[in-house]
Amino acid sequence: VQCGPAGRPRAAGGNRLMSRAVVSRREWLLIAGSAVSLRAADAREEQFQSLVHAYESQGFHRTGTAVDRASADWLAGEVRRAGLEPQLEAFGLSRIDPVTATLTAGDRRIEGIPLFDGAFTGPAGVAGSLSGEEIGLEETAVNAADTGALGKARRNGKFRAIVCITRGARPGLCPSNADLFRQPFGPPVLQVSSEETAWLRGLAQQKAEVRVVADVKRVQAEAFNVTGRIAGSDAALPPLVVMTPRSGWYTCASERGGGILCWLELMKVLQRTKPARDVVFVASSGHELGHLGINAFVDRRAGIVKNSVAWIHLGANIGAAQDPGNTLQASDDEMEKKWAAAMTEAGLSILRRVPRGTVPGGEAEVVHRGGGRYASAIGRNAMFHNPEDRGPQVVDSKAVGRFVIALTALANELANRPL
Repeated sequence: VQCGPAGRPRAAGGNRLMSRAVVSRREWLLIAGSAVSLRAADAREEQFQSLVHAYESQGFHRTGTAVDRASADWLAGEVRRAGLEPQLEAFGLSRIDPVTATLTAGDRRIEGIPLFDGAFTGPAGVAGSLSGEEIGLEETAVNAADTGALGKARRNGKFRAIVCITRGARPGLCPSNADLFRQPFGPPVLQVSSEETAWLRGLAQQKAEVRVVADVKRVQAEAFNVTGRIAGSDAALPPLVVMTPRSGWYTCASERGGGILCWLELMKVLQRTKPARDVVFVASSGHELGHLGINAFVDRRAGIVKNSVAWIHLGANIGAAQDPGNTLQASDDEMEKKWAAAMTEAGLSILRRVPRGTVPGGEAEVVHRGGGRYASAIGRNAMFHNPEDRGPQVVDSKAVGRFVIALTALANELANRPL
């Protein structure tokens, strides 16, 4: 980048400001009105930590629960403080509430969580030998419950129930999302902590008699997407959509917190830069249940997937402090180039780029299948889906700030220039 007077970037061989998306980090900070001093940067980090603490303190962010509703009201208040008028958009679901989810062997019983897109046992449960003909024992990484050995066991019709050892990056009970929540399949699956691995393998070697209970009740419930809009100067232009999920397993401080922070910060930035086109913001519930919320959002707005200029997806683990790393997802080469340049300029590493045509992870999947354009980021995180995903140490506020810089660059171009 060459600089003209006052350090402003200019194109080589000319005096005008560069029109490309990637300008200097300092330029975008000035546009956003951020980091005027170290004191201001410190204040913003304190604000980030305070917001994440407020979010995680609400409790278990499971879709359609009282916590989920309280969290929606809280986030709507933050949207209003950011200067937009929030809307709560309801959608219905048949919520699953576990009643009893246990495995019993002899005089020992352990707790688990049923897989929400499988069958359930009823209160009596299923008895039989573990790794015998009745009850299977499998292991799976987080969010791989319909693939690999577990997916095969769920489809082959052999077992009356399956016990699944969950494998997160850290020990614990790390449940998988129910990607097929509305098309459940296979026998009951009880997910249990990796800390029980040795005991369960011992039982399996002996083909010990166990009882698995995955008893639930169904409750008709409502969940809410939180939305807001910045009106552009030209209502005829197709909108830009910025989305992030807000529900999940446990308190999910670092899984969801960074995305929510960036989502709120981008509202403040884009109001000051006065976009040419409308910018629509949605924080969706239903993430862990096959992306129910973003599907409801799209269903309510016929044609929005293809008729938007682009979608920005703030996925899981944005700015996570534990085992950080970023995956870039994009609909096409041009979007990937813009997003990669903005991330690199902001000092963010890209550890993986999803190959072109691959169905992306997270809510970007809805845009991909609908033929829309998107740029998406998903972080890496040792605390992903872990019950210990809480506390000030799990989110790196400086990394979140770098994401805000990158998003400002990308969103400003998408909101103001034709592609």
